[in-house]
Amino acid sequence: MAFLEFKNVRIVGISAAVPKKVVKLRSRNSGYSDEEYSNSVGVKETHVDDSFTTSDLCYYAAEKLITDLKWEKSEIDAIIFVSQFPDYILPATSPILQDRLGLSTECYAADVSLGCSGWVYGLSLISGLCNGSIKKALLMAGDARRMQDQKDPLFGYAGTVTAVEFSGGNNGFDFHFGSDGSGYDAIIIPDGGARNQFTAESLKVHADDDGISRNSLQSYIKGMDVFSFAITTAPKSIKKLAGKHSLDLKSVDYLILHQANKQINAKIAKKLDFEQDRVPESLTNYGNTSSASIPLTIVTGIGKRLQNESKRFIACGFGVGLSWGSVFFELDHCFISSLVEV
Repeated sequence: MAFLEFKNVRIVGISAAVPKKVVKLRSRNSGYSDEEYSNSVGVKETHVDDSFTTSDLCYYAAEKLITDLKWEKSEIDAIIFVSQFPDYILPATSPILQDRLGLSTECYAADVSLGCSGWVYGLSLISGLCNGSIKKALLMAGDARRMQDQKDPLFGYAGTVTAVEFSGGNNGFDFHFGSDGSGYDAIIIPDGGARNQFTAESLKVHADDDGISRNSLQSYIKGMDVFSFAITTAPKSIKKLAGKHSLDLKSVDYLILHQANKQINAKIAKKLDFEQDRVPESLTNYGNTSSASIPLTIVTGIGKRLQNESKRFIACGFGVGLSWGSVFFELDHCFISSLVEV
């Protein structure tokens, strides 16, 4: 069982950036109208613009947050970039962001390739770095899928930044993690990596298990498998975390879930006995934003309430991998930047 604890570290600010361009959801199923499909999945619109990469959106979010926090760029000792859509196969994107942001060449910079669970994993990694030698660090998380399949319209573009700093005496973060690679093909882009390199065959269109036609450079999703995994694994992970630390879930102010599907999140919240007003969402107006979905939900859903208060959170990310992670933490007078639209 992968339980982790990091003390003496805290989140001091969160920001997010999305494209200005709004795309209204259209049904991908001929048996449902646009409205019926939207009501079923919980997405009305997404923000999508192929002018931007993930790193572009994280850059704008980072500039906003650094300015709002009045941090000196020379003080930022580490950045971690979490995305499944980096700028290049190589080099890594984090050193590019280090240079673009004007951070010190002494800055620790690393990429993490994870999707829906990525923010929670990234938070654990950057918390481990902030041990006093490294005092201020940025966790950048998001996805801009570019050349997105129009038949898979639930995904929106977003880049987020979470500012983390060493804070002696702070309770920090409690984590639970898990992974199950036997389900690696439940959500997959089959071609373009080292296992199945790009060929002309990659562009040929095939029908997936739901009868939706895609080529092998687009995402294949086993919808029912993912649904079953999510509503089973996420609540188990949260209950394990709560049990490990004798945490009463009634004392938690907010449950922040990865924004995959309205029905999935409603079932998870019900299993954990969280009322709707304690489970904010960003799915309706931004869609599934992968590793950005948890911080984006905090920014757009409850951001203004947090700047003068102290609140207790559980966040849980789950999905592609299969991979999942849950974290308990407090935000005490945390600075939440206004949403950046570019």
